[in-house]
Amino acid sequence: MKATASRLVLCSVVALSLTFAFAQPKPGTAPPSSVQPQPSQPPQELQVTEYSLPPEKLAKAEALYKTRTVLYLFGMLFGIAVLWVLLKLRVAPAFRDLAERVSTNSVVQALVFVPLLTLLIALITLPLDIYEHRISRAYGLSVQGWGSWAGDWCKAEALSLVIMVLAVAALFWIIRKSPLRWWFYFWLLTQPFVVLLIFVAPVILDPMFNKFEPLDKTQPQLVSAIEKVTQRGRLNIPRDRMFEMEASEKVTTYNAYVTGIGATKRVVVWDNTSRDMTVPETLFVFGHEMGHYVLNHIYKGLAFFSAMTFLGFWLGRKIVLAMLARWGDAWHVRGVNDLAALPVLMLALSLLTLVGEPIGNAFSRYQEHQADVYGLEVTHGLFPHNGEVAASAFQKLGEKSYDYPTPNRLLVFWSYSHPSTPERIRFSLQYDPWDAPAGPKYVK
Repeated sequence: MKATASRLVLCSVVALSLTFAFAQPKPGTAPPSSVQPQPSQPPQELQVTEYSLPPEKLAKAEALYKTRTVLYLFGMLFGIAVLWVLLKLRVAPAFRDLAERVSTNSVVQALVFVPLLTLLIALITLPLDIYEHRISRAYGLSVQGWGSWAGDWCKAEALSLVIMVLAVAALFWIIRKSPLRWWFYFWLLTQPFVVLLIFVAPVILDPMFNKFEPLDKTQPQLVSAIEKVTQRGRLNIPRDRMFEMEASEKVTTYNAYVTGIGATKRVVVWDNTSRDMTVPETLFVFGHEMGHYVLNHIYKGLAFFSAMTFLGFWLGRKIVLAMLARWGDAWHVRGVNDLAALPVLMLALSLLTLVGEPIGNAFSRYQEHQADVYGLEVTHGLFPHNGEVAASAFQKLGEKSYDYPTPNRLLVFWSYSHPSTPERIRFSLQYDPWDAPAGPKYVK
């Protein structure tokens, strides 16, 4: 239920917009068997009244919560510190001088400069990536071997590097052509490219990291049950738009998400989810993702991203000019049209991303809450006690991921892209609009 995209899509958008240069994103079990639809859950499965963990899991959840909080705070500042140190050490001017000795052509210079800078930063931040994967393996959240993980890391870095080279070459060409309005023209360029990335991600990028099968092929009986949900919502999601991802080769957690746009738009359910959850719970999970689909959250997210990047580029230009006026000579950066100014741009926009993160996460939590409401409404009447079934699904999601029951409210506000698990369970158990005058919000 946590909307995800491949790490490559994130890295690509990062490279293109330069706004998330240091953002911290957040094998082998038997294949899922076909699941026969059940009319309802046994009574003992419907006893979730609040999110709770048994003592042993609670201790692990608390330890993991503390570790992740430290990693988040450290990573948030580490990326900014790396850029600042690279500027102080004048690393970018050294790479620029090398690129200028190789060629006078600006595109060739970008082909030399960008990989040197990008790979250096990737290597500096690699220990953090390794430690995060080590933590995931230690807590049983990941079963991906180090060789497979390294392969994914290299693929993501290589492909995002290609996009980074193209984006930087385009950016500095625009800067040299329009010194005053470059931020606006580059913002215009990012919009169709981000749409293109979202369009190709499900069919080109995601399959490079995970295996997908039509859900109708792996679990046809589950698809038949899902069609009852789509009929309830008066929406036709073709069977060829429903997929199962073989997540169990890499992780043990549960997830489902909506991805793509237009002809590539689809709903994806992880095999762990459909294997370990009951059919009613899986139907609620699907109903939640169907909510993202029906409520056009991808398009609304694009509009929100567009507005945020417009503001970010406008403010970013002002910050860059101020930093270059103050430290440009000391950093050996000739001006905003100098390739060596790239770390300055990245630093300015990383600072803006830090400030804007709670705004983006608040928007994401709002959309996730809307999808929760839709999931509850679209499954109402399909099986008994659907609010309790939803609460049971959230309990399983939280317990499997070791979600801490009492996270710091400021941390939730600042960094959580989803409502906390306790909040979602409470809402699921309390939501009952069918006897109210206004009635349901989305599914009448």
